[in-house]
Amino acid sequence: MIDLRLGDCLKEMKKIHDGIVDLVVTSPPYDKLRDYKGFTFNFEGIAKELLRIIKQGGVIVWVVGDQTINGSESGTSFRQALYFKELGFNLHDTMIYAKKGCPFPESNRYNQKFEYMFIFSKEKPKTTNLLKQKTLYIQNELHKSRSSTTRNPDGSMEAMKYETNKEYCTRYNIWEYAVGYQKTTKYTPAFQHPAMFPEALAKDHIQSWSNKGDLVLDPFCGSGTTGVAAKELGRNFIGIDVNPEYIKIAKQRLLNTMESLF
Repeated sequence: MIDLRLGDCLKEMKKIHDGIVDLVVTSPPYDKLRDYKGFTFNFEGIAKELLRIIKQGGVIVWVVGDQTINGSESGTSFRQALYFKELGFNLHDTMIYAKKGCPFPESNRYNQKFEYMFIFSKEKPKTTNLLKQKTLYIQNELHKSRSSTTRNPDGSMEAMKYETNKEYCTRYNIWEYAVGYQKTTKYTPAFQHPAMFPEALAKDHIQSWSNKGDLVLDPFCGSGTTGVAAKELGRNFIGIDVNPEYIKIAKQRLLNTMESLF
């Protein structure tokens, strides 16, 4: 099932039944980093609607950053994270979306190349398909275990051993992606949208926090990145956007994806 809706996401989400969404993967139009035809959004109202429509154990992936104004970052990302917690969501993880390359280097501070990916859950996540990566150490038959120490709450140290003979381990929570033309996506018309996240990012989160047949929502679906990833991975999808130009792009992009799949 694919359901693309043109309209204000707050109004459209009010039409969605309570507790049916398994996963939200989205990036809201935060601060004034991009011009979305003058559209502004009611963050607190949207957060409350997400609480209503998401299942117990459902997850929200909230990709957000901060604008620098007069030499100071806005802190919008942190305020939003704390508000989700006030509503009753768990802040399950604070992840980093790192970009390979920095298009706008600054003269008086370190080059900015990341955004936050806050992982909120309605109680304990019901699905955690944690992705794996190659282990970083060199395997050696003589060294199948390693020693380390951990510090207890009282300050004392405790020796620990762990196995090192596994080829893969769980990924770290800093994920790096190539971004830019033909890197964020191969679908050229999508670049009419000013602020896409990579298709690979959407796929990684959809695999991590949902299963086949689950319902994924993107209330700011833009050019349809989350929808493409959801369809390719066998999930159902609802996408909402207030801009008819973006909905048109998303619709054609999803049609192309379905044709390539079938």
